[in-house]
Amino acid sequence: MIVAVDGRAVAEVADISVLLRDKAGKQVLLALKGADGKVRRAIAVPAPAARAASFRRSDWEWERRRRVEESSGGRFGYLALRAMGREDVAAFARDFYPLAARDGLVIDVRNNDGGSIDSIVIEKLLRRAWAYWQTRDGRQFWNMQQAFRGRIVVLVNERTYSDGETFAEGMKRLGLATVVGRRTAGAGVWLSDRNRLADGGIARSAELGQVGLDGEWLIEGRGVVPDIEVDNPPHATFNGEDAQLSEAIRILRERLAADPVQVPKAKPYPAPGRP
Repeated sequence: MIVAVDGRAVAEVADISVLLRDKAGKQVLLALKGADGKVRRAIAVPAPAARAASFRRSDWEWERRRRVEESSGGRFGYLALRAMGREDVAAFARDFYPLAARDGLVIDVRNNDGGSIDSIVIEKLLRRAWAYWQTRDGRQFWNMQQAFRGRIVVLVNERTYSDGETFAEGMKRLGLATVVGRRTAGAGVWLSDRNRLADGGIARSAELGQVGLDGEWLIEGRGVVPDIEVDNPPHATFNGEDAQLSEAIRILRERLAADPVQVPKAKPYPAPGRP
């Protein structure tokens, strides 16, 4: 644990961030106490707050990916979308295609900041294989490359926002996934950044609302209601538990046990000279 920064004890301040103020990108001297009680010193360069937050989020995502992989023996995959912007399209492509042949997939849009790529992601998940190619040695390749044939669970919470909500609602209404977690934020109107002010600010107002095929307004003021409501209590979350993720894994196991992904048997080729 860190006990001092540049010679000042961490115990003297309410939060270590006080000692790291204005230190981003600069060397600091840390005093570190190990499990044996001995103190050693090390030089570190603190990251800016936004980058540090990204580090923590990446660590959080890797841990959940590890849990899904280990608990399923590699049958299920996990990917997270932090927002719905162009960087997140790249993140989806990077993480989804290696998982396209898995039996189950958890898509995590908890704490998603929104954007406008829901249709791009859903389009990829709507692809359906209808035939396959078979080689002479029995290997098979589906005609609709990277069409996901397994079961999907989407995780949401009260901080899933805007286009993250649209994505979750679309996956639910199209029957592509089971949605698990807590009711989302309820921010379903379109807001642009076009109304720039002279001081660099933005005057934003609701421009477009979403309406379902049933003629009812979607999301705004009500959020996305999950198929299965699961809370992550604060104390358990602090201790590293994730009840929503555990429920997603349980659902995938249950659904696949009842309705396994069908793998066709290799078809013998006709004898030479026959059609």
